[in-house]
Amino acid sequence: MFVDQVKVTLIAGKGGDGCVSFRREYRVPKGGPDGGRGGDGGNIYLVSDPNLNTLAYFRYHPINKAKKGANGQGSNKQGKRGKDLYLKVPVGTVVKDAVTGEILHDFLKPGEIFLAAKGGRGGRGNASFATPTHQTPREFEKGKPGEEKELILELKLIADVGLVGFPNVGKSTLISRISAAKPLIADYPFTTLTPNLGVVDVDEERSFVVADIPGLIEGAHEGLGLGIQFLRHIERTRILVHLIDVSPYSGRDPVNDYRVIQNELKAFNPELVKRKQIIVANKIDLLGEDKKQLTAVKRLAIKEKKPFLAISAVTGEGLKNLVNLLTKMLEEEKVEKTENSSEDEREKD
Repeated sequence: MFVDQVKVTLIAGKGGDGCVSFRREYRVPKGGPDGGRGGDGGNIYLVSDPNLNTLAYFRYHPINKAKKGANGQGSNKQGKRGKDLYLKVPVGTVVKDAVTGEILHDFLKPGEIFLAAKGGRGGRGNASFATPTHQTPREFEKGKPGEEKELILELKLIADVGLVGFPNVGKSTLISRISAAKPLIADYPFTTLTPNLGVVDVDEERSFVVADIPGLIEGAHEGLGLGIQFLRHIERTRILVHLIDVSPYSGRDPVNDYRVIQNELKAFNPELVKRKQIIVANKIDLLGEDKKQLTAVKRLAIKEKKPFLAISAVTGEGLKNLVNLLTKMLEEEKVEKTENSSEDEREKD
């Protein structure tokens, strides 16, 4: 099951109570206080795991508790510390405070560890309260409760390229042809109910990740269709491939389709429309002599000053050109990012 947003309650372990005890040994009539302190409660950590791609575990385990610390004992024995709890999340998970909405951590790399809830401190035993003038203390401290946190975990897929477009424009077919991904493909709206990730192998040394985002429709940013569930997954992509159906059987205006999707992206996050985009006309294998749709999309690309390609995801026509263009754009984007970072460092110096 693909789950990309959950609310969880994390309860760190309570600290153990301190102990009240007095030394009792043979021929030692006046043994002093020897009550040890309680052990600290266990912490709760979130750890990013590259082998996970869903937050489904938390759907069935919304409340997670760490172990409490053991109480202190006589002979100045400190209670055992509560065992820490490590919870795995997918790379790309954003941790937010459920009350304030504040972003607490963003897992961008595998193996990152985030302290989500701190265990309570163990209480002091009576040995800690002994003084020259107070030699038989009976005071002790109870262990402190661990932190209790309500968090929102939100998964945003990390991909180099995002495929966007109306339902049934051929996104699933395209990702299945250029990568090893095997999404469900059928001729009806909203075939894709979860985002699909595929790795495109360019050569032995180069590859990139493509995300097939389920079909958007007008009003997606307001909750219509499936778009509101998956628009967040586009936010991390470096390049957007805007796939448009130019076949005569869709019954839609391809130029208007482009405008609608652009408006939805802008309404969700204005930064998305500033990303590098490629306009791709799909299903050219279904074109007859009437190529008005294809011509209109070509003119649109020129007007928008965006790269344009015509492909058939079914027959494979134009797919090699698309992969080569994406590879080139990703490499250029990487160089630009490196240069900008270098300039920023020089300005700081």
